Order: sequence, then C-alpha cells, then structure tokens
Amino acid sequence: MRLFILVLASVCGVLTVQDDERLPNKCEVCKFLTVELQEALEKTGRSKEVLEVGEVLDTGKRRRKIKYNTSETRLTEAIDNICERILQYNVHAERPGSLRYAKGTSQTMSTLKNLVHKGVKVDLGMPYELWDEPSVEVSDMKKQCETMLEEYEEVVEDWYFHHQDQRLESFLCQEHVLTASEQECMEEVWKGDMGKKGAVKEEDGTEEEKEAKEEEGKRHDAGEL
Repeated sequence: MRLFILVLASVCGVLTVQDDERLPNKCEVCKFLTVELQEALEKTGRSKEVLEVGEVLDTGKRRRKIKYNTSETRLTEAIDNICERILQYNVHAERPGSLRYAKGTSQTMSTLKNLVHKGVKVDLGMPYELWDEPSVEVSDMKKQCETMLEEYEEVVEDWYFHHQDQRLESFLCQEHVLTASEQECMEEVWKGDMGKKGAVKEEDGTEEEKEAKEEEGKRHDAGEL
C-alpha cells in the first residue's frame, strides 16, 4: 500500500507540471528562431565552395564567382524550413521561463514513461504512441516562428550581409522585434539541470571541467538543447 501511495503521489506531481501549459511569448519565439538559424549558418560557415552566377549568353563575359559562405544562396538554404526545426523541441515543464523549451525528453515525460514501463497506469488523455508528438506549445511556437520570419525577413538579410559581427539574437530580437519590456527571456541561460525552484545541481569534477562548464553556461545556443 505504501508503494502504491508513493507512486500515485509521483504521478500526480508530474501531471500537475505537465498540465501547466502556456503558449510561448514573442521573446521565446524570437530567441529560438535565432538559435536555430544561427546553428544552421554555422554548419556551412567554413565552406570554401565557390559559386558561379550570371549568364554568359553571347556577350563573351565570364560568369561572376562568389564565395558560398557569403552568398545569398547560403542564407536561403539556411532559412528554408528553419521553423520546422522548432518541432524538435519538447516542453520541459520542470524548468523556468524560456528554458522550458529544449530538445530531448523532458524530466517530466521521462518519469511518466518509466512509470508506464513499470506497469503503472498513467492517463494523459491521449494514446501512449502520441506522447512524443509536438505539444500545443511547440506547434504554436512553430506557427509564430513562420509569421515572425516572414515579417522580419529583410532584417535577417540586413544582418547577414552587413552585421554578422553582432549575434543574430541581439540584432534581430533586441534591436528590431522586441520592446525593452519584452526582452526578459534573452537573459535566461542554461546552467544545468534545474528543478522547480531553479536550483542547480553541479557534478563533481576537476577545476578545468568546472571552468569549462561555467563558460558553456554563458551561452544558450542550439548545441545545448
């Protein structure tokens, strides 16, 4: 009986977090749009490919050569279906603020699945095979991402061709999309596995490893999600 009560309490506690749904705000949408676009561009940033553009026709003029990593083609390919990548995210309801959106299985869902595997009946109001489908929140973020990208496409292009010395999230989100009062999520960075109170649990390690973790915690990019 005691084991049943403990399991029931665990399920109820997890379901309370799971039911705490809220749609992503503009800051969160812009933040993860730039995270994904920045990552897509970084993957091709070291390419040494050279493109030939223009037509020769009968003029005898040679086609113009441009570097791929500074070309419009690279930007177009990076933007293509960029908002679809948002669907790879899950809601980690146990984390605060914008940190609730991350790739990988959330602590909440992992706990629920473990209970199911142990034979505990867990009812989320949907079939088990749909548990890994994009949530309402994530699907909404994808739609907002598409709208935002369409509205600020020229700003993204301006950044790409003239302002890559600045981080994209600063140039697009803080300077063009968000008002000063809407920028709170931009200061939120991932520093470890957080609980409801935002406590951080650090693992033991060498001083070098701890310094590396501190440095990594200053950034919130796609590689951390």
